[in-house]
Amino acid sequence: MGSYFLQHIRRILPLKQMALLVLISILAIAVGTQAFAAACRDITILDGNATLVAKTMGYDAQQALNQLDVTVTPHDYVNLSLDTPLSPDGTNLLEIRRAVPMTLAVDGAENEIMTWRSTVKDVLKDEGIVLGSLDQMVGGTELSSVMPGMALRIIRVRMEALSEYEDIPYDVLEQPNKMLNEGETQVVQAGVDGQLESVFRIVYEDGKPISRTFVQERILSEPINRIIDFGTVKNFTSHRGDLVRYSKTLDLKATAYTASFADTGKSPGDYGFGITRTGIRAREGVIAVDPRVIPLGTKVYVEVPGSAPDYGFAIAADIGSAIKGKLIDLYFDTTQQAKNWGRRSVRVYILNEQNDARWKQNENPCAK
Repeated sequence: MGSYFLQHIRRILPLKQMALLVLISILAIAVGTQAFAAACRDITILDGNATLVAKTMGYDAQQALNQLDVTVTPHDYVNLSLDTPLSPDGTNLLEIRRAVPMTLAVDGAENEIMTWRSTVKDVLKDEGIVLGSLDQMVGGTELSSVMPGMALRIIRVRMEALSEYEDIPYDVLEQPNKMLNEGETQVVQAGVDGQLESVFRIVYEDGKPISRTFVQERILSEPINRIIDFGTVKNFTSHRGDLVRYSKTLDLKATAYTASFADTGKSPGDYGFGITRTGIRAREGVIAVDPRVIPLGTKVYVEVPGSAPDYGFAIAADIGSAIKGKLIDLYFDTTQQAKNWGRRSVRVYILNEQNDARWKQNENPCAK
């Protein structure tokens, strides 16, 4: 075929024109070859573990990938921008890191993401996830390599101290008071509860409490005891409505006397007439006693059992030669009163207030 074509050309064209045509063809081929060589670029593509070395007519990285039928996704990493022009001199290096799918559950959401990162730490950084010091990770660690289909769950962990308060009940202390009557009470000090603080450590995972641990307790304030005085003074209310406060009682016999000569051996005008052994003037409310039973100066209340009127308040201020042992002598102003009294059984109350200011020498406010 070629031989026939040349023979046909030789018949048509003169020899010189034939030579010119051959020369032009040779020049065109040379120019085309040179132009192709000038437009062709060397490129090396590192695609994961695969390496592709090729020549390309592409002007930039994207054209080169298209000509070489290499596809990348928006999730893949390419070391060059795809519109970067390729260098005509030397080798162009294009590195591709393929994105793989993984599941990431954190902060109440679970998402499937595509990542080209090689470590979990870098993935978390890309996703804007910051791990707290107590947070836990299930399915890997920050240093774990990313694997296709990897599932990670981040558990948010926090701790807080919780204080609980409770009252420390105060105690009630009762103490005797010799100034109060039996049956009477008096609050000396009000009670105040103390306060106890108990501290617990609460651990939360994803906002839910999972553990509660006792840490310590401390007393914020000590309780103040309530103090109540209770009376110890024996007492009763007499027939006349007087409050009689006493320390003890004596059951005695009581006679009666006056300041008359028959009772004292002295007449009006005699030295010491009407004056008792203690120096006070005899009047109703003065009684004679045996000092071994009732000391002189003792204040008493003389009660007559039954319905008869009491003799009442008195002071042991006198003695008598016949007054011995459990016998007392009650002073009356008149002989008739003394006779009416006669001899009776009485109960003598030794009064609690022995230093009562009402009792003064030569004065008996108890006289009725």
